[in-house]
Amino acid sequence: MPNVKLQNFIHLHFLVLIAGFTAILGEVITISAIPLVWFRMVMASILMFVYIKMAKINLKVKPKSVLKLSIAGILIAAHWITFFGAIDEANISIALSMFSTGAFFASFIEPIVYKRKIIGYEILLGILVIVGVFIITQSEIKYLTGIILGISSAFLSSLFAVLNGSFLKQHSATTISFYEFLSGVFFISMYLICFKGGFNLEFFNIPAADYIYLFILASICTAYAFIASVYVMKVISPYTVVLTYNLEPVYGIILALILFPEKEKMSANFYYGAIVIITTVVLNALLKNSRKLKRKKLRA
Repeated sequence: MPNVKLQNFIHLHFLVLIAGFTAILGEVITISAIPLVWFRMVMASILMFVYIKMAKINLKVKPKSVLKLSIAGILIAAHWITFFGAIDEANISIALSMFSTGAFFASFIEPIVYKRKIIGYEILLGILVIVGVFIITQSEIKYLTGIILGISSAFLSSLFAVLNGSFLKQHSATTISFYEFLSGVFFISMYLICFKGGFNLEFFNIPAADYIYLFILASICTAYAFIASVYVMKVISPYTVVLTYNLEPVYGIILALILFPEKEKMSANFYYGAIVIITTVVLNALLKNSRKLKRKKLRA
C-alpha cells in the first residue's frame, strides 16, 4: 500500500509538471489564443469521447444540468483564452505568477456560492496577494496588458473551479468535462462565425508543428491529465492534490527559464512578488487543512 501511494504521489507531481508545461506549449504554438483554445477543446472533446465509449461511461444528464455545464464550459474557454493571451502579451512567467492569484479570488467566490462567512485570514492573505501583484506591476509595467489578462484568467479559473465543485456532487468528473468542452467549442465557434468571418481554409492552414503541439496540448496536457488526476485522488487526499497543484507556477517558471532564458529573464522585483504570491497560496491551503482537522476533532 505505501508503494502504491508513493507511485501515485510521483504521478501527481508529474501531472503538475504537465500543467506547467501547458504554458510552454502556449509559447511555442504560433497561432493566437482564440483559435488555439478552439483546437485544444475540439481535440480534447474527441479524445474524451473515445475514452467515454471505451470506459462505457453514462453521459445522460438532465437538461437543467446541461445548461449549468454549458456556462462552466464558457468560463473554462474564457479562462484558457485569457491565459494564453497573457503569454502572448507578456511571457510565461507573468502569466503563471498572475494565475497564482486564483486562490485570492476563490476565497471570496466560495462564500458567495456556498453561502458561508468570509474567513478573517483569507482577507489578510488576499491583501498579501495584492501586495505581490503590486510589486510585480511596479517593475514590469511594460507587461501591464499581460498582467491584466493573467489576473482575469485566474478569476475565471477560480469561478469555474468553485462551480465545478458543486457539479461533482451530481455527476462524474469525466461527464462534466465532456459537456464543458463541447459547450466551449460551441461558444468559441459562435464567436468566430459572428465576429471573425467564420471558418475558412486559412483558419486550418497552420504550420504542421502547431498541429503536433496542439495534439500534445489536447491529449497529454488536457484529456490525459484530467482523467489521471481523477484516479490519483482515489489514493491521495484532495487536499494533498490541491496543495501540490499550487506548485504549477513554480514548475512552469523553472521550465520557462530553462527553455527560454532570454525572454523569461525578469527583474528581481518580479521574483520577490512571485514568491509572495505563491507562498501566500500555499499558506492558504495549509491553513484551510488545519481548520478541517480541527472541525473533525470537534465532531469526534
